[in-house]
Amino acid sequence: MKKLTKPANNRSEETFYHGTRAGLKMGDLIQPGFNSNYGKQKKASYVYLTATMDAAVWGAELAIGKGPGRIYIVEPTGPIEDDPNLTDKKFPGNPTKSYRSRSPLRVVGEVTDWQGHTPEQLKAMKDHLERLKQLGIEAIED
Repeated sequence: MKKLTKPANNRSEETFYHGTRAGLKMGDLIQPGFNSNYGKQKKASYVYLTATMDAAVWGAELAIGKGPGRIYIVEPTGPIEDDPNLTDKKFPGNPTKSYRSRSPLRVVGEVTDWQGHTPEQLKAMKDHLERLKQLGIEAIED
């Protein structure tokens, strides 16, 4: 049984972000069931969100696509849980404040003044992800 981190009706104290390359507008819903921006781009069972700007920046920078990276302020419409891709095995206790949900995320704003990682940091992360891919390690989607 997965531990639900925050019920849908108890999230007013945190701001959540979603990094992507998709061009969205206020009120749009980010939903599971579309091809993922990462890995083999299979249909995603979850949508991902974070309460830290750094994790959102990584999402925007690493998302597949040609458009500019974007960071949206999102509101979960249902329960969220810790993201096992970044918790449990990598960062116990969820210091990255990374979550996932089977319910849509509603776009309620956009952060336009964010700063990306250095080219060296970005290259190191992409190299690391490529090594994982070659080892056959994919994101957890259960």
